[in-house]
Amino acid sequence: MPPDTMPLAGLATLLEQQPVRPRTATEFVEAALRQAILGGHIAPGTPLRQEDLAALFGVSRMPVREALRQLEAQALVDFEPHKGAVVTEISAEDAADNYAIRRALEPAALALSIPNLTGDDFERAEELLSDLDGEEDQARLGDLNRRFHLCLYGGAGRPKLLGLVNAQLAVADRYLRFHLAAKGRDHLAQAEHRALLAACRARDAAAAQAVLLQHLDTAAETIARFFAERG
Repeated sequence: MPPDTMPLAGLATLLEQQPVRPRTATEFVEAALRQAILGGHIAPGTPLRQEDLAALFGVSRMPVREALRQLEAQALVDFEPHKGAVVTEISAEDAADNYAIRRALEPAALALSIPNLTGDDFERAEELLSDLDGEEDQARLGDLNRRFHLCLYGGAGRPKLLGLVNAQLAVADRYLRFHLAAKGRDHLAQAEHRALLAACRARDAAAAQAVLLQHLDTAAETIARFFAERG
């Protein structure tokens, strides 16, 4: 195998084991790359050169390019200047840090926000939950999840605190999309979202904080378990 394709050796092995090829070339490339990335067969940071992948899959570069864009929407691939597509760099340690920071910041923002939330805020939060229920695009799911949480924190009146919260939610978006790509959208905790919204409507800050902490702890445990299973 040529030196520049050695990092894709695990992918080549997976391709030999695939019993059924998906309907289109793009689906074929996307499914195989997703399996290889989620299974740890391609190391984080590995360049995914379109010409190498096209040769490996026996397809043109067009379906490879489209598959890489789909994987970017799932947070499995990044496009970096002067490098092109690379496998996303994520780790169990970074995920744990993210949830620990969110656990410290978000309940404080929520408690400050609840007394100032309006009927329009609650209506908007409900609309975002409905959008989450019907959204099929994984790239949109993370954004809608972030906007739902920020909608409930927006009354805090602490711009710097909300800036920190927003930054951590942006980081969490990557882990959410990565996990949904692995486990499916059924793992999006909409029941907890609805319980959180109900507690906010009731102006019960203590109950809302308890739901939020449980929501964050469940998500942290889920992603930690995913990494442990992935090895």
